[in-house]
Amino acid sequence: MPCLQPEALESMESGSATSARVSTAATAETEESLRTVTTETKPRTMKGMGWFFSPLWSPRSKTRRRRFEDGTKGTQVEAWLDDHSDFTRAYFLRRASAASAPQTDVSHLQPRIPKSNLDHPCLLKKALHHCRGSSPLSNPHLNISYTSDRLKPLASHHVASEWIDSFTPEVMGCHSPLSPRSSRFSFSPCPPLSPICPGSPELPHFPLQPQCTSAPSPAACGNGECCPWMRGLMRGGLSWMGSVAELCLGAVLHAGELLAAEGCCLSLVKKDSSGRSTLEEVVALIELGDLSEGNLCSHAHMELVKGIMGCVLATGSPMNLRDVSEDPRFEIDEDQSSKIRTLLSVPIKNHREEVVGVVFMINKRNSSDISVSVFTSMDEKVLSNHMDVLGMVLDNVQLYESSRQEAKRSQALIEMAQVLSKEHHSFEVLLSKMAATIMPFTRSQYCTIFIPNDQDEDSFSRVIHLECEELGSSCQIYRREHDVSDIDQSYALQTLLAMETLNMFESSDESMKSLICCPVRNERSEDVIAVCQLMNKRCRDSDELEAFNRYDERLLEDLAVYCGLALQYAQAVQITEERRASIEVTQEVLAYHITAAEQEIQVLQEAEIPSADSLRILDFHFSDFGLPEDMTSQATVRMFLDLNLVQDFNIDYKSLCQWVLTVRRGYRNNVPYHNWNHALSTAQSMFAMLMATNQLQTIFSRSEILALMIATLSHDLDHRGVSNSYIERSQQPLAQLYGHSSLENHHYNLCLFILNNTGSQILSGLTAEEHRSVLQMIKRAILATDLTVYMERRKEFFSLSKKRKVSWKSEKQRDLLRSMLMTASDLSAITKPWHEQQRIANLVSMEFFAQGDKEKEEFKIKPVGIMNRENSTRLPYMQVEYIDDICYPLYKAVSTLFDSCFPLMLGCKKNRENWLQLVKEAEEESENSFCSITLETHENDEGKLQTEE
Repeated sequence: MPCLQPEALESMESGSATSARVSTAATAETEESLRTVTTETKPRTMKGMGWFFSPLWSPRSKTRRRRFEDGTKGTQVEAWLDDHSDFTRAYFLRRASAASAPQTDVSHLQPRIPKSNLDHPCLLKKALHHCRGSSPLSNPHLNISYTSDRLKPLASHHVASEWIDSFTPEVMGCHSPLSPRSSRFSFSPCPPLSPICPGSPELPHFPLQPQCTSAPSPAACGNGECCPWMRGLMRGGLSWMGSVAELCLGAVLHAGELLAAEGCCLSLVKKDSSGRSTLEEVVALIELGDLSEGNLCSHAHMELVKGIMGCVLATGSPMNLRDVSEDPRFEIDEDQSSKIRTLLSVPIKNHREEVVGVVFMINKRNSSDISVSVFTSMDEKVLSNHMDVLGMVLDNVQLYESSRQEAKRSQALIEMAQVLSKEHHSFEVLLSKMAATIMPFTRSQYCTIFIPNDQDEDSFSRVIHLECEELGSSCQIYRREHDVSDIDQSYALQTLLAMETLNMFESSDESMKSLICCPVRNERSEDVIAVCQLMNKRCRDSDELEAFNRYDERLLEDLAVYCGLALQYAQAVQITEERRASIEVTQEVLAYHITAAEQEIQVLQEAEIPSADSLRILDFHFSDFGLPEDMTSQATVRMFLDLNLVQDFNIDYKSLCQWVLTVRRGYRNNVPYHNWNHALSTAQSMFAMLMATNQLQTIFSRSEILALMIATLSHDLDHRGVSNSYIERSQQPLAQLYGHSSLENHHYNLCLFILNNTGSQILSGLTAEEHRSVLQMIKRAILATDLTVYMERRKEFFSLSKKRKVSWKSEKQRDLLRSMLMTASDLSAITKPWHEQQRIANLVSMEFFAQGDKEKEEFKIKPVGIMNRENSTRLPYMQVEYIDDICYPLYKAVSTLFDSCFPLMLGCKKNRENWLQLVKEAEEESENSFCSITLETHENDEGKLQTEE
């Protein structure tokens, strides 16, 4: 680590805030500490950084706030320390073993990296104009390859970093690049010095401040000077650095001159797909001494260098060979031993003590001031401290660039999501736009999406091929029409079979090719439904090709996910369109069979409609029993005519006749009770209540009356003779389609279908707003016939009926009244004359018992009482309970609000008396104790009813 002047000694002792960190300039606290040391009025500046290079000083030491001789000047402190080297050595060794200082946030040290002025690929050649030779290293065992010509400036306006392309965050740091991390200068305490190798001479102790006597250039750290390399890093917040190659080059050159080495090189760690760490050369071997050109660049020398660097990588410890020829671990010939005498190699570590690189120094040069020519323990410490700084900077640079890469990736994902969210007229256009989105981010020349053949899993049926043409600072994407046979499928087929991402780079004298393939999987089945392929990644600053990196892989895998979603979306759209067409065909067939025949329509249209009195549809005791079917249709038409709905809404008379006949055909004849006769009876009850007094017609608007009449006639369309509970328990499509009130929702939808059927559009004379309002009221009225809805809302209605006067101006109150009148009309069979009531009760029990039989057979359960055929003899008891719990309270509330509806409550009360008489007769016959209790209960209820009346 670079040197620090003795004037800063008290600053190191003064506190944790400044004891273990290096910043771009002296902080306010440091300046204050310096002012307390000296008697000068102006703060003293740091003259050198020699203390950082002392092997006895550790910046992690935790110091107390105390001073050496408060009144002593800095020069006196320095002189005293030089004169008492034994004390100084012991002191710093003791301080080095102390606890580490607390961390200080130095987020301002995040690199601001400008665009490099070096032209690729001659990056190192221009920077090393004073060097006499370099040679690429290659070894299949260590995987060291010459990549410095592929390193690009980190600070260009482009978002990619070529160092990030080569070195993974698993090595340089496993931090989330989008989350803040406290970055700090953390240099490990004095690491153990490497063992003295055989043949190494015992060396005398050197002064605390090393002298780089053989380096006349200002790059070497001398006593009383600031380290130019560290000063450059700290002063501009790393803004001077053009690329990782330049950073490493500057560090190696500075350390090499500082240690007076004849040669030096540096490699960084890279992890392959299997997680194995390998070294990739960033700074090739540089000869700094007076050796002839290429003196150290022979193959044998390179093998020795790679072997030693591999050992340092494996052990994570420095290696200082003071006599290479006598080390038993390495076999060298005479030529090598004459050229390579001493070696020093130290690992480059980040703040997590992970090895991220290795630096190598060869042959310490002879000096007139120093009699020995070997790397000393102090040299090892100096080099280790420099490499600690480099490792920390590389870690921060990697973190910074990872953030930029993630920002780029996020931008690409957002753009692809925007493309996916828009509607496209074809699947090919959607995939083409998604591929065109990712191509500029990866700088790929071609993008191809292969669609597998459904018949043959090992082949492709079609391709989507895009080409990118560079136009200065922008690019233009073209979609080329190609047949499958025109495109090389070999790599895509390999990816299809292996179901894994393929990344390859081929380079030969004739051609170069970079390619990456990624499978597109179905999210549900995990089957490969497509293969995305990117080809020929172009360099940012030239037309040369380069390999796709791991960020390109991630982007392509993200594209594969979106392509998978697009494929599934396209398949879903196709299935939806097919089902829509199928539904349209089904509706055409249904409309044909449900629509009345033209001759039947004409007969009703030309028939003379009897009056309401002759049809007795104004009577609450109306019964359709024995009424001819054509008369039921005429009675329905008469209701619409007498309510003036045909005139008020310009309803075409033929359309009305067709609508009535179509609704009649919409009910199933094989259902005992919920059939057309029940629909007619419900509509007649509503008609009778509306016509009995002008009060209801005053409360409701004309649109509300129209909606109520349509709803009563349509409220049980296509009833299946079973309840909602049975439909849900049997998991019929109706339950899956609607979830709740399945039958009522189905009735409304069929009602809507008939109203929209050609020739039955009786609402065509309404305005758009009136049409929407009427349909909404029809739906709410039909859903109100669900007894579950009635039980939920009736308490509110009963409370309303107890008021002396109700305004009915509120839409909420009118909606409640419409719902209660729908239920009163639906249950009106309980108010009919006794003989009619008995007939209808038998039909209802027949339908209920049939459902109970199905439940026994299908679900192996005992049905509820009213649907259990075993309880057929208890029909009178169940009818009395039904009247007391459901019917009578409703008709009493309606009669309270509207006197004209009193016949409904009276008919209900009379039928209860008749059913109760049957209960008494049954009691006399059976003498069942349970029935006796029930009879007594019902008699008490009867007394209550008489009291209330």
